[in-house]
Amino acid sequence: MEHLNLLQRIEKKSSEFSKGQRRLAQYITENYDIAAYLTASKLGKEAGVSESTVVRFAYQLDYEGYPELQKAIQVIVKTNSNSIQRMSLSSKRYQEKGVLKSILYTDSERLRDTIQSGVDEEEFNRSVMLINDARRLYILGARSAAYLAGLMGYYFKMMFDNVIIVDANSTSETLEQIYDISDKDVMMGITFPRYSKRTICALQYAKNHGAKTIALTDNMQSPIVEYADCKLIAKSDVMTIVDSLVCPLSVVNAMVTAIALLRKDDVEKRLMALEELWNEYDVYNRSLL
Repeated sequence: MEHLNLLQRIEKKSSEFSKGQRRLAQYITENYDIAAYLTASKLGKEAGVSESTVVRFAYQLDYEGYPELQKAIQVIVKTNSNSIQRMSLSSKRYQEKGVLKSILYTDSERLRDTIQSGVDEEEFNRSVMLINDARRLYILGARSAAYLAGLMGYYFKMMFDNVIIVDANSTSETLEQIYDISDKDVMMGITFPRYSKRTICALQYAKNHGAKTIALTDNMQSPIVEYADCKLIAKSDVMTIVDSLVCPLSVVNAMVTAIALLRKDDVEKRLMALEELWNEYDVYNRSLL
């Protein structure tokens, strides 16, 4: 059950539900955008069941309690909600609080979640070693995740050759860029709700052709996890039409730093050459106000 999302778990367990649990399941399925931020008591009242039924329902679906069920509902919101629904949901969340502090607080909470129950250090270290040993490193992120892929590629290109930032304009163009990927290569796919089919398809192609694969995503129910040898989990949240990518950005920063330390001598030589180039062409402003 670990890799099944909430809706899949409801479908799998539906024959075992009591009458009250069936009513609750129907309410959550039809109103997940409302249910996502209700307490167990309020959710029970909205669905017409008792609070204890809500708690038992969480255990019935193999969650450790209502807080975990609530997070699973929020995953469905992030995955299935369109832009208009996100705007409506965020308006409700932020209308009574200042936007700036609310979002900064939410980002800090997601960072805490990522530290406590997100990215696994052993998976992180395995990913670093895979990248370090790769003949070629392919990095793919579509839509907003493209900026994470671009930033990672920007720094990795300073450190070693054969880093390829895959263009995600279309599925066919993406696959054309990785058509000769092999077991000597590594592909990193980055996707967050709403998950990119293009990125999932490309990682599946890479894995089927023997490449080592790394997924940077928000939870173990993400559809890209199925095709990843290493799973890096960085929590995200929905903020109007904006997805919070603070946590995945921190993981990218950590990965770049880890590779730099692993290749310290070689990286220092390359940076010395780059510094000479930057100085020669006066790339950076050195004056102080």
